[in-house]
Amino acid sequence: MKIDLNCDLGESFGNYKIGMDEEVIKYISSANIACGFHASDPLVMERTVELAKANGVKVGAHPGFPDLAGFGRRSMNVSPKELKTMVIYQIGALNAFCKANEIKMNHVKPHGAMYNMAAKDERLAFAIAEAVAQVDESLVLIGLSGSALLTAAKEVGIKCASEVFADRAYEDDGSLVPRTKIGAVITNEEEASDRAVQMIKFGKVKSISGKEIPIIADTICIHGDTPQALHLARIMRAKFAREQIEAQAL
Repeated sequence: MKIDLNCDLGESFGNYKIGMDEEVIKYISSANIACGFHASDPLVMERTVELAKANGVKVGAHPGFPDLAGFGRRSMNVSPKELKTMVIYQIGALNAFCKANEIKMNHVKPHGAMYNMAAKDERLAFAIAEAVAQVDESLVLIGLSGSALLTAAKEVGIKCASEVFADRAYEDDGSLVPRTKIGAVITNEEEASDRAVQMIKFGKVKSISGKEIPIIADTICIHGDTPQALHLARIMRAKFAREQIEAQAL
């Protein structure tokens, strides 16, 4: 079996260091690189693209809301037109660094509140899908399993990938439990990696209430800004090897 293992990287900013990008990148197949709105800056973007190229890791844009203070995790009241231009702008910014380093951008994965809002709001989902299609139809749009974002991608006619999360809890409807709720983030690396194997091999996961829900796993995410990211990546790759699951980019 094969699965893409992605991680949100390049989320440092100026003198503020977030994550252990240089270590985590050794264990993943795809990097979602922040584009300067919710995190990152031009120097960080350049360094992260160079780091991904050096490690043979596929590069994707990780556009978010313009909210550095809130790390892009606060909802914003934006029109579909505004959202579309935000996404185009950020894809273009990262793509410039990809071209400068002679690599091809592979995918786009919205960040934080943008990702969660587009999972349920069809208008926002179509705005993102149309932005990706207009910039480069070959890009893969990553969205939450069962979300409106994947439906929009298919209707617009671009490739998409269904994403699952090892370190996040799920509601009964397949959406992610809000980070404001207790138990939203799974900090036990063994538990998170076991859930990852279940999702990949059996296409199901237990919700926070204990209900078993169906799920499609094309790519699985590790959050690079969490303290346990590196340890989780190591444990997951070890378990994948034992279960004969190969990590391969989209």
